[in-house]
Amino acid sequence: MPIYHIAEMKKENPDLNPAMIMQSVAGEYMKAGIVTKPEGEGPPLHMHPNEEQFTLILEGKLHFILGDEDRILEPGDLVHIPRFTNHRSRAVDGPAVFFTVKSPPGDGDLNQDYNKAEGADDAEKKYPGK
Repeated sequence: MPIYHIAEMKKENPDLNPAMIMQSVAGEYMKAGIVTKPEGEGPPLHMHPNEEQFTLILEGKLHFILGDEDRILEPGDLVHIPRFTNHRSRAVDGPAVFFTVKSPPGDGDLNQDYNKAEGADDAEKKYPGK
């Protein structure tokens, strides 16, 4: 039975946003990871045509855009991101940590199905830190 201890998982800085830290694993039907975002960091507005995603905020606050919604999320908030739904998040008032699960697993890379969305530059103007 695979059991993973977060403290022992390899930490990676994704090419898409090297300031973030990702620790991830892949199974047969999904991939999961713990992501740490420094304040203000994260990829631009994007969508996943091939993946459905759930994200659970563990620490800190995230300014989250999901479709037409724009709000601050805090620990305990769970977000469902359907395929083809534009979204992006930025840590607010310090770093944020979240657990995310995507299905299907593809090659196991959490950024595999990233597609920058139309209007990404306008979405950045909504971030309170800008």
